[in-house]
Amino acid sequence: MYVEEVPSGSRPIEGVGTAVAAFVGFAQRGPLNKPTLVANWSQFVATFGDFMDGSYLAHSVYGYFANGGGVCYIVRIGENGTEAPAKAELLSGGEQKLGALTVAAQAEGDAGNNITVEVTDASDAAAPDLFNLVVKKDGKVEETFENVSLKRGKTNVGTVVNAQSKLIKLLEAASGVESVARGAVALSGGGAPQPASVSSADYVGDPAERTGFGGLEAIDEVTMVSAPDLMAAYQAGMIDLEGVKTVQLAMLTHCELMGDRMAILDTPPAMNVQQVKDWRVNTTGYDSKYGALYWPWVKVLDPPSGKNIMVPPSGLLAGIWSRNDDTRGVHKAPANEVVRGAVDIEMNISKVEHDLLNPIGVNVIRAFPGKGIKVWGARTLSSDTSWRYINVRRLFNYLEKSILNGTDWVVFEPNDPALWSRIRRTVAAFLVNEWRKGALFGTTAEQAFYVKCDDESNPAESIDAGQVVCEIGVAPVKPAEFVVFRLSQFSGGTSLVAE
Repeated sequence: MYVEEVPSGSRPIEGVGTAVAAFVGFAQRGPLNKPTLVANWSQFVATFGDFMDGSYLAHSVYGYFANGGGVCYIVRIGENGTEAPAKAELLSGGEQKLGALTVAAQAEGDAGNNITVEVTDASDAAAPDLFNLVVKKDGKVEETFENVSLKRGKTNVGTVVNAQSKLIKLLEAASGVESVARGAVALSGGGAPQPASVSSADYVGDPAERTGFGGLEAIDEVTMVSAPDLMAAYQAGMIDLEGVKTVQLAMLTHCELMGDRMAILDTPPAMNVQQVKDWRVNTTGYDSKYGALYWPWVKVLDPPSGKNIMVPPSGLLAGIWSRNDDTRGVHKAPANEVVRGAVDIEMNISKVEHDLLNPIGVNVIRAFPGKGIKVWGARTLSSDTSWRYINVRRLFNYLEKSILNGTDWVVFEPNDPALWSRIRRTVAAFLVNEWRKGALFGTTAEQAFYVKCDDESNPAESIDAGQVVCEIGVAPVKPAEFVVFRLSQFSGGTSLVAE
Protein backbone atom coordinates (compact mmCIF):
# COMPACT_ATOMS: atom_id res chain seq x y z
CA MET A 1 0.00 0.00 0.00
CA TYR A 2 1.25 3.46 -0.91
CA VAL A 3 -0.10 6.88 0.07
CA GLU A 4 0.55 9.81 -2.22
CA GLU A 5 -0.45 13.45 -1.87
CA VAL A 6 -1.59 15.18 -5.06
CA PRO A 7 -2.62 18.87 -5.44
CA SER A 8 -6.30 19.60 -5.89
CA GLY A 9 -7.60 21.19 -9.04
CA SER A 10 -8.85 24.45 -7.53
CA ARG A 11 -6.83 27.07 -5.71
CA PRO A 12 -8.91 29.75 -4.00
CA ILE A 13 -8.13 33.43 -4.46
CA GLU A 14 -7.87 35.42 -1.26
CA GLY A 15 -8.89 39.07 -1.28
CA VAL A 16 -6.11 41.57 -0.59
CA GLY A 17 -6.27 44.37 1.94
CA THR A 18 -7.75 47.66 0.79
CA ALA A 19 -7.25 49.97 3.77
CA VAL A 20 -3.57 50.80 4.28
CA ALA A 21 -2.74 54.50 4.15
CA ALA A 22 0.60 56.26 3.67
CA PHE A 23 1.27 59.75 5.08
CA VAL A 24 4.12 62.06 4.10
CA GLY A 25 4.92 64.98 6.42
CA PHE A 26 6.86 66.49 9.33
CA ALA A 27 7.38 64.87 12.73
CA GLN A 28 9.29 65.60 15.93
CA ARG A 29 11.65 62.68 15.49
CA GLY A 30 11.89 59.28 13.84
CA PRO A 31 13.53 57.81 10.73
CA LEU A 32 13.84 60.15 7.76
CA ASN A 33 12.62 59.14 4.29
CA LYS A 34 11.95 55.60 5.43
CA PRO A 35 8.39 54.23 5.22
CA THR A 36 7.65 53.06 8.77
CA LEU A 37 4.69 50.87 9.69
CA VAL A 38 2.48 52.20 12.49
CA ALA A 39 -0.47 50.19 13.84
CA ASN A 40 -1.95 52.61 16.38
CA TRP A 41 -1.60 56.08 17.86
CA SER A 42 0.67 54.93 20.70
CA GLN A 43 3.16 53.51 18.21
CA PHE A 44 3.14 56.77 16.26
CA VAL A 45 3.89 58.81 19.41
CA ALA A 46 6.65 56.41 20.45
CA THR A 47 8.31 56.52 17.02
CA PHE A 48 7.59 60.00 15.64
CA GLY A 49 6.60 62.09 18.65
CA ASP A 50 3.43 63.97 19.58
CA PHE A 51 1.55 66.92 18.07
CA MET A 52 3.75 69.83 17.00
CA ASP A 53 3.28 73.37 15.75
CA GLY A 54 3.57 73.91 12.02
CA SER A 55 2.63 70.34 11.13
CA TYR A 56 -0.63 68.52 10.36
CA LEU A 57 0.84 65.01 10.19
CA ALA A 58 0.07 64.09 13.82
CA HIS A 59 -3.46 65.48 13.56
CA SER A 60 -4.04 63.54 10.34
CA VAL A 61 -2.75 60.25 11.76
CA TYR A 62 -4.78 60.75 14.95
CA GLY A 63 -7.88 61.44 12.83
CA TYR A 64 -7.09 58.41 10.67
CA PHE A 65 -7.15 56.06 13.66
CA ALA A 66 -10.15 57.84 15.24
CA ASN A 67 -12.20 57.35 12.07
CA GLY A 68 -11.53 53.64 11.84
CA GLY A 69 -8.15 53.40 10.14
CA GLY A 70 -5.97 50.34 10.67
CA VAL A 71 -2.25 50.20 9.94
CA CYS A 72 -0.48 52.94 8.02
CA TYR A 73 2.98 53.91 6.78
CA ILE A 74 4.66 57.18 7.80
CA VAL A 75 7.30 58.88 5.66
CA ARG A 76 9.00 61.71 7.55
CA ILE A 77 10.59 64.52 5.52
CA GLY A 78 12.18 67.85 6.50
CA GLU A 79 15.57 66.72 7.76
CA ASN A 80 17.18 70.18 7.77
CA GLY A 81 15.10 71.49 10.64
CA THR A 82 16.13 72.64 14.10
CA GLU A 83 14.43 71.53 17.28
CA ALA A 84 12.47 74.26 19.01
CA PRO A 85 13.56 75.04 22.60
CA ALA A 86 11.19 74.78 25.53
CA LYS A 87 9.54 78.08 26.46
CA ALA A 88 7.42 79.70 29.16
CA GLU A 89 5.99 83.14 29.87
CA LEU A 90 6.29 85.13 33.10
CA LEU A 91 3.26 87.30 33.80
CA SER A 92 3.25 90.88 34.98
CA GLY A 93 2.24 91.97 38.44
CA GLY A 94 -1.05 93.71 39.19
CA GLU A 95 -4.56 92.65 38.30
CA GLN A 96 -4.28 92.32 34.49
CA LYS A 97 -1.56 89.63 34.49
CA LEU A 98 -0.14 90.44 31.07
CA GLY A 99 2.85 88.69 29.56
CA ALA A 100 6.00 90.30 30.92
CA LEU A 101 8.93 88.04 29.99
CA THR A 102 9.38 85.14 27.57
CA VAL A 103 11.86 82.56 28.87
CA ALA A 104 13.41 79.89 26.62
CA ALA A 105 15.84 77.07 27.29
CA GLN A 106 19.25 77.42 25.69
CA ALA A 107 19.27 73.73 24.76
CA GLU A 108 17.14 72.82 21.76
CA GLY A 109 14.64 69.99 21.84
CA ASP A 110 13.10 68.40 24.89
CA ALA A 111 16.18 68.95 27.08
CA GLY A 112 14.62 72.13 28.46
CA ASN A 113 11.25 70.64 29.38
CA ASN A 114 12.50 69.84 32.90
CA ILE A 115 13.47 73.45 33.72
CA THR A 116 11.42 75.61 36.11
CA VAL A 117 11.81 79.37 36.55
CA GLU A 118 10.61 80.98 39.82
CA VAL A 119 10.23 84.68 40.67
CA THR A 120 10.69 85.56 44.37
CA ASP A 121 10.94 88.76 46.39
CA ALA A 122 14.30 90.52 46.42
CA SER A 123 16.42 90.74 49.54
CA ASP A 124 16.22 94.54 49.37
CA ALA A 125 12.67 95.19 50.54
CA ALA A 126 13.06 98.92 50.06
CA ALA A 127 13.12 98.52 46.27
CA PRO A 128 9.76 97.07 45.17
CA ASP A 129 10.81 96.93 41.48
CA LEU A 130 13.56 94.40 42.26
CA PHE A 131 13.07 90.62 42.36
CA ASN A 132 15.03 87.37 42.35
CA LEU A 133 15.00 84.86 39.49
CA VAL A 134 15.62 81.22 40.50
CA VAL A 135 16.28 78.56 37.83
CA LYS A 136 15.67 74.92 38.76
CA LYS A 137 16.42 71.78 36.80
CA ASP A 138 14.73 68.52 37.79
CA GLY A 139 13.56 70.29 40.96
CA LYS A 140 17.07 71.36 42.06
CA VAL A 141 18.21 74.98 42.17
CA GLU A 142 20.90 75.50 39.52
CA GLU A 143 21.07 79.29 39.10
CA THR A 144 19.93 82.31 41.12
CA PHE A 145 19.89 85.94 39.92
CA GLU A 146 19.29 88.34 42.80
CA ASN A 147 18.03 91.94 42.80
CA VAL A 148 17.21 92.20 39.10
CA SER A 149 14.52 94.40 37.54
CA LEU A 150 12.78 95.30 34.32
CA LYS A 151 14.38 98.74 34.17
CA ARG A 152 17.29 99.60 31.94
CA GLY A 153 20.73 99.45 33.40
CA LYS A 154 23.13 96.95 34.91
CA THR A 155 20.36 95.29 36.98
CA ASN A 156 18.15 94.61 33.95
CA VAL A 157 17.04 90.99 34.12
CA GLY A 158 17.53 90.40 30.40
CA THR A 159 21.07 91.73 30.43
CA VAL A 160 22.05 89.77 33.53
CA VAL A 161 20.45 86.44 32.59
CA ASN A 162 21.57 86.38 28.96
CA ALA A 163 25.14 87.17 30.01
CA GLN A 164 25.46 84.70 32.89
CA SER A 165 22.93 81.87 32.57
CA LYS A 166 23.91 78.55 31.07
CA LEU A 167 20.37 77.13 31.09
CA ILE A 168 17.93 79.82 29.95
CA LYS A 169 17.70 83.01 27.93
CA LEU A 170 15.15 85.81 27.89
CA LEU A 171 13.75 86.38 24.41
CA GLU A 172 11.70 89.52 24.89
CA ALA A 173 10.25 91.80 27.54
CA ALA A 174 6.88 93.49 27.13
CA SER A 175 6.93 97.30 27.03
CA GLY A 176 5.14 99.25 29.72
CA VAL A 177 5.36 96.46 32.32
CA GLU A 178 6.97 97.51 35.59
CA SER A 179 6.82 94.37 37.74
CA VAL A 180 6.73 90.58 37.43
CA ALA A 181 4.25 88.37 39.26
CA ARG A 182 5.72 86.10 41.91
CA GLY A 183 5.49 82.39 41.32
CA ALA A 184 7.00 79.54 39.32
CA VAL A 185 6.46 78.45 35.69
CA ALA A 186 7.71 75.30 33.94
CA LEU A 187 9.23 75.42 30.49
CA SER A 188 7.54 73.20 27.90
CA GLY A 189 7.12 72.62 24.18
CA GLY A 190 10.68 71.60 23.39
CA GLY A 191 11.52 68.86 20.93
CA ALA A 192 9.58 69.77 17.78
CA PRO A 193 11.95 70.23 14.82
CA GLN A 194 10.71 72.85 12.36
CA PRO A 195 12.15 72.33 8.85
CA ALA A 196 14.12 75.34 7.72
CA SER A 197 13.08 74.77 4.11
CA VAL A 198 11.14 72.18 2.16
CA SER A 199 10.87 71.94 -1.62
CA SER A 200 8.62 70.01 -3.95
CA ALA A 201 11.47 67.59 -4.57
CA ASP A 202 11.43 66.56 -0.89
CA TYR A 203 7.87 65.32 -1.29
CA VAL A 204 8.31 63.75 -4.72
CA GLY A 205 11.55 62.05 -3.74
CA ASP A 206 13.55 59.54 -5.73
CA PRO A 207 12.58 55.86 -6.15
CA ALA A 208 16.24 54.87 -6.34
CA GLU A 209 17.05 56.59 -3.04
CA ARG A 210 13.69 55.53 -1.50
CA THR A 211 12.81 59.11 -0.52
CA GLY A 212 9.42 60.89 -0.51
CA PHE A 213 6.72 59.23 -2.57
CA GLY A 214 9.44 57.26 -4.31
CA GLY A 215 10.01 55.28 -1.13
CA LEU A 216 6.42 54.04 -1.26
CA GLU A 217 6.94 52.21 -4.55
CA ALA A 218 8.47 49.28 -2.68
CA ILE A 219 5.45 48.98 -0.33
CA ASP A 220 2.79 46.86 -2.06
CA GLU A 221 0.26 47.09 0.79
CA VAL A 222 -0.37 50.84 0.43
CA THR A 223 -3.78 51.72 -1.07
CA MET A 224 -4.14 55.40 -0.05
CA VAL A 225 -1.62 58.25 -0.18
CA SER A 226 -1.91 61.57 1.67
CA ALA A 227 0.43 64.54 2.21
CA PRO A 228 -1.26 66.75 4.83
CA ASP A 229 1.90 68.74 5.59
CA LEU A 230 2.00 69.98 2.02
CA MET A 231 -0.46 72.62 3.22
CA ALA A 232 1.65 73.27 6.33
CA ALA A 233 4.63 74.03 4.09
CA TYR A 234 2.43 76.31 1.99
CA GLN A 235 1.21 78.21 5.06
CA ALA A 236 4.79 78.59 6.29
CA GLY A 237 5.80 80.14 2.95
CA MET A 238 8.19 77.32 2.01
CA ILE A 239 6.10 76.26 -1.01
CA ASP A 240 3.87 78.42 -3.22
CA LEU A 241 0.65 77.38 -4.95
CA GLU A 242 2.57 76.26 -8.02
CA GLY A 243 4.66 74.01 -5.77
CA VAL A 244 1.47 72.62 -4.23
CA LYS A 245 0.21 71.74 -7.70
CA THR A 246 3.56 70.15 -8.55
CA VAL A 247 3.47 67.88 -5.49
CA GLN A 248 -0.17 66.88 -6.02
CA LEU A 249 0.53 66.06 -9.66
CA ALA A 250 3.43 63.91 -8.47
CA MET A 251 1.07 62.11 -6.06
CA LEU A 252 -1.36 61.38 -8.90
CA THR A 253 1.49 60.24 -11.15
CA HIS A 254 2.76 57.91 -8.42
CA CYS A 255 -0.69 56.35 -8.03
CA GLU A 256 -1.14 56.06 -11.81
CA LEU A 257 2.18 54.25 -12.19
CA MET A 258 1.56 51.90 -9.27
CA GLY A 259 -2.03 51.21 -10.34
CA ASP A 260 -3.14 49.90 -6.93
CA ARG A 261 -3.60 53.04 -4.82
CA MET A 262 -5.37 56.40 -4.80
CA ALA A 263 -4.28 59.89 -3.76
CA ILE A 264 -6.43 61.88 -1.33
CA LEU A 265 -5.84 65.57 -2.08
CA ASP A 266 -6.53 68.69 -0.02
CA THR A 267 -7.42 72.17 -1.19
CA PRO A 268 -5.44 75.21 -0.02
CA PRO A 269 -6.82 76.78 3.17
CA ALA A 270 -9.40 79.56 3.53
CA MET A 271 -10.99 79.14 0.11
CA ASN A 272 -14.60 80.00 -0.70
CA VAL A 273 -16.79 78.22 -3.25
CA GLN A 274 -15.68 80.33 -6.21
CA GLN A 275 -12.00 79.98 -5.32
CA VAL A 276 -12.31 76.19 -4.96
CA LYS A 277 -14.05 75.97 -8.33
CA ASP A 278 -11.32 78.08 -9.94
CA TRP A 279 -8.61 76.00 -8.23
CA ARG A 280 -10.13 72.74 -9.50
CA VAL A 281 -11.02 73.82 -13.04
CA ASN A 282 -8.60 76.54 -14.07
CA THR A 283 -5.52 76.39 -11.83
CA THR A 284 -4.97 72.64 -11.53
CA GLY A 285 -7.25 70.89 -14.02
CA TYR A 286 -6.41 67.45 -12.64
CA ASP A 287 -7.76 64.54 -14.72
CA SER A 288 -7.01 61.25 -13.02
CA LYS A 289 -9.09 58.28 -11.94
CA TYR A 290 -6.55 57.60 -9.18
CA GLY A 291 -7.23 60.74 -7.13
CA ALA A 292 -9.98 62.41 -5.10
CA LEU A 293 -10.23 66.02 -3.87
CA TYR A 294 -11.97 67.03 -0.62
CA TRP A 295 -13.07 70.46 0.67
CA PRO A 296 -13.43 72.29 3.08
CA TRP A 297 -10.98 71.93 5.97
CA VAL A 298 -12.30 70.61 9.28
CA LYS A 299 -11.88 71.95 12.80
CA VAL A 300 -10.44 69.53 15.37
CA LEU A 301 -8.93 69.76 18.84
CA ASP A 302 -5.26 70.70 19.13
CA PRO A 303 -4.12 69.08 22.42
CA PRO A 304 -0.92 71.15 22.94
CA SER A 305 -2.82 74.47 22.87
CA GLY A 306 -6.15 73.16 24.13
CA LYS A 307 -7.87 75.03 21.27
CA ASN A 308 -9.61 73.96 18.09
CA ILE A 309 -7.72 74.45 14.84
CA MET A 310 -8.41 73.90 11.15
CA VAL A 311 -6.67 70.92 9.54
CA PRO A 312 -6.73 69.49 6.01
CA PRO A 313 -9.27 66.65 5.75
CA SER A 314 -7.22 64.03 3.88
CA GLY A 315 -6.09 62.12 6.98
CA LEU A 316 -9.60 61.87 8.40
CA LEU A 317 -10.93 60.79 5.00
CA ALA A 318 -8.36 57.99 4.79
CA GLY A 319 -9.77 56.68 8.08
CA ILE A 320 -13.32 56.94 6.74
CA TRP A 321 -12.31 54.96 3.64
CA SER A 322 -10.88 52.27 5.91
CA ARG A 323 -13.95 52.22 8.14
CA ASN A 324 -16.21 51.98 5.10
CA ASP A 325 -14.20 49.03 3.75
CA ASP A 326 -14.47 47.25 7.08
CA THR A 327 -18.19 47.79 7.70
CA ARG A 328 -19.64 47.69 4.18
CA GLY A 329 -16.93 46.71 1.72
CA VAL A 330 -14.71 48.42 -0.82
CA HIS A 331 -17.62 48.45 -3.30
CA LYS A 332 -19.60 50.90 -1.11
CA ALA A 333 -18.98 54.57 -1.91
CA PRO A 334 -17.19 56.24 1.05
CA ALA A 335 -19.82 58.96 1.43
CA ASN A 336 -22.72 59.78 3.75
CA GLU A 337 -20.32 58.90 6.58
CA VAL A 338 -19.84 60.87 9.80
CA VAL A 339 -16.46 62.56 10.26
CA ARG A 340 -15.42 61.58 13.80
CA GLY A 341 -13.55 64.21 15.77
CA ALA A 342 -14.70 67.09 13.56
CA VAL A 343 -15.96 69.97 15.72
CA ASP A 344 -16.86 72.19 12.77
CA ILE A 345 -15.96 72.84 9.16
CA GLU A 346 -14.23 75.82 7.63
CA MET A 347 -17.27 76.89 5.62
CA ASN A 348 -20.89 75.81 5.47
CA ILE A 349 -22.34 75.72 1.99
CA SER A 350 -25.83 75.50 0.56
CA LYS A 351 -27.31 72.87 -1.73
CA VAL A 352 -27.01 75.21 -4.73
CA GLU A 353 -23.28 75.71 -4.08
CA HIS A 354 -22.85 71.97 -3.63
CA ASP A 355 -24.52 71.40 -7.00
CA LEU A 356 -21.83 73.61 -8.49
CA LEU A 357 -18.87 71.69 -7.02
CA ASN A 358 -20.01 68.06 -7.22
CA PRO A 359 -20.01 67.73 -11.05
CA ILE A 360 -16.41 68.98 -11.29
CA GLY A 361 -15.12 66.37 -8.84
CA VAL A 362 -14.90 68.33 -5.56
CA ASN A 363 -16.14 66.12 -2.74
CA VAL A 364 -17.75 68.39 -0.17
CA ILE A 365 -17.83 67.88 3.61
CA ARG A 366 -21.09 69.30 4.93
CA ALA A 367 -22.69 69.95 8.32
CA PHE A 368 -26.33 68.86 8.53
CA PRO A 369 -28.56 70.01 11.42
CA GLY A 370 -29.16 67.12 13.77
CA LYS A 371 -27.02 64.73 11.70
CA GLY A 372 -23.50 65.96 12.32
CA ILE A 373 -20.67 66.55 9.85
CA LYS A 374 -20.67 64.13 6.93
CA VAL A 375 -18.79 63.43 3.73
CA TRP A 376 -21.18 64.24 0.90
CA GLY A 377 -19.32 63.26 -2.26
CA ALA A 378 -17.61 60.22 -3.77
CA ARG A 379 -16.15 61.28 -7.10
CA THR A 380 -12.70 60.92 -8.58
CA LEU A 381 -10.88 63.58 -10.59
CA SER A 382 -11.46 61.73 -13.86
CA SER A 383 -13.36 63.10 -16.85
CA ASP A 384 -14.09 59.52 -17.96
CA THR A 385 -17.62 58.65 -16.84
CA SER A 386 -16.65 54.97 -16.46
CA TRP A 387 -14.32 55.93 -13.60
CA ARG A 388 -16.41 58.71 -12.09
CA TYR A 389 -16.82 57.13 -8.65
CA ILE A 390 -14.20 56.35 -6.03
CA ASN A 391 -15.69 52.97 -5.10
CA VAL A 392 -15.55 51.73 -8.73
CA ARG A 393 -11.86 52.56 -9.05
CA ARG A 394 -11.02 51.04 -5.67
CA LEU A 395 -13.09 47.92 -6.41
CA PHE A 396 -11.11 47.31 -9.60
CA ASN A 397 -7.85 47.89 -7.71
CA TYR A 398 -8.99 45.25 -5.23
CA LEU A 399 -10.08 42.74 -7.89
CA GLU A 400 -6.99 43.19 -10.03
CA LYS A 401 -4.55 42.79 -7.17
CA SER A 402 -6.42 39.86 -5.64
CA ILE A 403 -6.55 37.97 -8.94
CA LEU A 404 -2.91 38.80 -9.67
CA ASN A 405 -1.70 37.52 -6.29
CA GLY A 406 -4.02 34.52 -6.27
CA THR A 407 -3.09 33.12 -9.67
CA ASP A 408 0.72 33.19 -9.55
CA TRP A 409 0.64 29.39 -9.56
CA VAL A 410 -0.32 29.54 -13.25
CA VAL A 411 3.16 30.65 -14.33
CA PHE A 412 5.11 27.90 -16.17
CA GLU A 413 2.18 25.44 -16.03
CA PRO A 414 1.44 23.49 -19.25
CA ASN A 415 -0.62 25.81 -21.43
CA ASP A 416 -3.45 23.45 -22.39
CA PRO A 417 -7.25 23.26 -21.99
CA ALA A 418 -6.89 21.69 -18.55
CA LEU A 419 -5.06 24.82 -17.35
CA TRP A 420 -7.68 27.08 -18.94
CA SER A 421 -10.42 25.22 -17.12
CA ARG A 422 -8.64 25.53 -13.78
CA ILE A 423 -8.16 29.28 -14.33
CA ARG A 424 -11.84 29.72 -15.15
CA ARG A 425 -12.93 27.81 -12.04
CA THR A 426 -10.54 29.72 -9.77
CA VAL A 427 -11.47 33.20 -11.01
CA ALA A 428 -15.19 32.45 -11.22
CA ALA A 429 -15.28 31.13 -7.66
CA PHE A 430 -13.67 34.36 -6.43
CA LEU A 431 -16.05 36.60 -8.40
CA VAL A 432 -19.10 34.65 -7.20
CA ASN A 433 -18.15 35.45 -3.63
CA GLU A 434 -17.74 39.13 -4.49
CA TRP A 435 -21.14 39.13 -6.22
CA ARG A 436 -22.74 37.61 -3.14
CA LYS A 437 -21.20 40.38 -1.02
CA GLY A 438 -22.98 42.94 -3.21
CA ALA A 439 -19.90 44.21 -5.04
CA LEU A 440 -21.19 43.32 -8.52
CA PHE A 441 -24.42 44.31 -10.22
CA GLY A 442 -26.92 41.68 -11.33
CA THR A 443 -29.60 39.35 -10.04
CA THR A 444 -27.62 36.32 -11.20
CA ALA A 445 -23.91 35.56 -11.37
CA GLU A 446 -24.13 35.45 -15.19
CA GLN A 447 -25.32 39.07 -15.21
CA ALA A 448 -22.59 40.16 -12.79
CA PHE A 449 -19.47 38.84 -14.52
CA TYR A 450 -18.01 36.52 -17.13
CA VAL A 451 -14.69 34.65 -17.38
CA LYS A 452 -13.44 33.59 -20.80
CA CYS A 453 -10.34 31.42 -21.12
CA ASP A 454 -10.57 28.94 -24.00
CA ASP A 455 -9.14 28.18 -27.41
CA GLU A 456 -10.72 31.34 -28.81
CA SER A 457 -8.85 33.66 -26.44
CA ASN A 458 -5.74 31.48 -26.67
CA PRO A 459 -4.99 30.76 -30.35
CA ALA A 460 -1.89 28.87 -31.44
CA GLU A 461 0.08 32.06 -31.95
CA SER A 462 -0.58 33.12 -28.35
CA ILE A 463 0.42 29.70 -27.03
CA ASP A 464 3.64 29.75 -29.06
CA ALA A 465 4.44 33.16 -27.59
CA GLY A 466 4.17 31.65 -24.09
CA GLN A 467 1.00 33.54 -23.22
CA VAL A 468 -2.23 32.46 -21.59
CA VAL A 469 -5.02 35.01 -21.97
CA CYS A 470 -8.03 35.13 -19.68
CA GLU A 471 -10.73 37.73 -20.32
CA ILE A 472 -12.74 38.88 -17.30
CA GLY A 473 -15.70 41.22 -17.39
CA VAL A 474 -17.42 42.56 -14.28
CA ALA A 475 -20.39 44.87 -13.72
CA PRO A 476 -19.55 47.04 -10.68
CA VAL A 477 -22.28 48.55 -8.54
CA LYS A 478 -22.46 52.33 -8.66
CA PRO A 479 -23.76 54.64 -5.93
CA ALA A 480 -27.23 56.18 -5.97
CA GLU A 481 -25.83 59.69 -6.19
CA PHE A 482 -29.08 61.33 -7.25
CA VAL A 483 -32.32 60.11 -5.70
CA VAL A 484 -35.46 61.08 -7.63
CA PHE A 485 -39.01 60.68 -6.30
CA ARG A 486 -41.76 61.42 -8.82
CA LEU A 487 -44.99 62.59 -7.21
CA SER A 488 -48.27 63.24 -9.03
CA GLN A 489 -51.91 63.75 -8.17
CA PHE A 490 -54.65 61.32 -8.95
CA SER A 491 -58.38 61.28 -8.21
CA GLY A 492 -59.45 58.62 -5.75
CA GLY A 493 -62.67 56.64 -5.84
CA THR A 494 -64.46 55.07 -8.81
CA SER A 495 -65.48 56.62 -12.10
CA LEU A 496 -68.85 56.32 -13.87
CA VAL A 497 -67.12 56.13 -17.23
CA ALA A 498 -65.84 52.68 -18.13
CA GLU A 499 -63.00 52.41 -20.64
